[in-house]
Amino acid sequence: MDGGEKTEIKTGIKRSLRDEVIPDPKGQKKSRTCPYLDTINRHMLDFDFEKLCSVSLSRINVYACLVCGKYFQGRGPNTHAYIHSVSGEGHHVYLNLLTFRFYCLPDNYEIIDSSLNDIIFVVNPTFTQEYIKNKVNQSRMSRAYDATHYLPGVGVGLNNIKANDYCNVVLQALSNIEPLRNYFLDPANYAHIHHAPGTVGLSMFPLVTRFGELVRKLWNPRNFKAHVSPHEMLQAVVSCSKKKFQFTKQGDAIQFLSWMLNSMHIGLKTKKKSTIINRCFRGTMNIYSQKILPVELEGKERERELGSPDYQERVEESPFLYLTCDLPIPPLFRDEKKENIIPQVSLFQLLNKFDGKTGKEYQTYKENIFKRFAITKFPTYLILYHKRFTKNTFYIEKNPTIVNFPVKNIDFKEYLSDAASPEHIEPIYDLVANIVHDGQPVNGTYRCHILHKGTGKWYEFQDLHVKEIEPQMLSLTESYIQIFEIQKPQKKSSTTT
Repeated sequence: MDGGEKTEIKTGIKRSLRDEVIPDPKGQKKSRTCPYLDTINRHMLDFDFEKLCSVSLSRINVYACLVCGKYFQGRGPNTHAYIHSVSGEGHHVYLNLLTFRFYCLPDNYEIIDSSLNDIIFVVNPTFTQEYIKNKVNQSRMSRAYDATHYLPGVGVGLNNIKANDYCNVVLQALSNIEPLRNYFLDPANYAHIHHAPGTVGLSMFPLVTRFGELVRKLWNPRNFKAHVSPHEMLQAVVSCSKKKFQFTKQGDAIQFLSWMLNSMHIGLKTKKKSTIINRCFRGTMNIYSQKILPVELEGKERERELGSPDYQERVEESPFLYLTCDLPIPPLFRDEKKENIIPQVSLFQLLNKFDGKTGKEYQTYKENIFKRFAITKFPTYLILYHKRFTKNTFYIEKNPTIVNFPVKNIDFKEYLSDAASPEHIEPIYDLVANIVHDGQPVNGTYRCHILHKGTGKWYEFQDLHVKEIEPQMLSLTESYIQIFEIQKPQKKSSTTT
């Protein structure tokens, strides 16, 4: 080998190194090649949990080891990630969970490789406007990295950490409300929300952002596994609710849903415009209330009180996010065969409460009030809550009455007040979500049924378990919360003869 060949070989080596090493003005070494990329174990990666260092429990500068999946703090010498990388187990590839950059330790250079993009998409799924508008409701099954097949949105279950099934059903239902889902699939819609360091408990910032992350993970068509852990979302719930709702103790789904909607509305609220929560769920009603005279009043005193302003009927317009339906009292006795009677009631019978004519007496600690309700504006998504639980001094009692309801083309026009705007859309609704409570009041469990728009099929969710269900089976369950979507008015097509 002569000197010229040596020069060519040396020149070639220098040229290849120059192509692999990327110059950086800040002095950070970057490389397009890393000999340890084949050690990455995607089966061990789980980015659903709180981003804490597994040693120091710090949230600052946390890195994920892409070999074992554990979180460690720091990258420089004597940091936990650095020590883990030199422990002799061959764990050298790390991901910064804030900047989404990959590093090789202990050599401390940034890895630039497009083959790692699938990991970034799992950590932080991003969707284009075209995908959100036209492809998110696809009926095609996706294949996870663990070889399981799932349908994005409805084929992804949620972990039950201990007793958070009452949260899971609400989160699954809300993540399938189309305008709400599309809004949270694009983080730019709520990027304006900021909070000062140290004010996490006083702000709804974590709740809004964590819900957005959860929705994007549930609708991710390229997940590594066909289930998601709502751990970070539940941590935000515990923090923002000041421990009113916890995932170690069973709670009430309607209380959680009400708090969730109001809290996200507060978190998203700006001075200029309404929020997506109001645009989806807010309706208005007229409440007619009139005091009831005490029984002991007689004669002229009774007539005088009837003529006073205090006992005149008052009208108040009130907004609502859901309507409460009062179930009839179940029978106390058993039938001839000594079996429990399962009472049934029609949904329309329950809705008579809002026809503007049917009234009910409500008792307070000092007076009785007769009220009737008339809806003046129906929301795009109508939430009905069937009041199954009553509390007394000693225990909580559950009403097992079955509510019979149609799944499609439910006409609510007769419950619309005469004072409603003539421009109001015809209130014909279809059921899109049905939350069910099974078992005893305290130790019971929740499950939900969701309609998938892409396939037109119904799916049942009970934490990690997801299965298809026939729509005829929905009315046989003890429905607790129902969400109906208003039908869009069809454009009249002109016909020529």
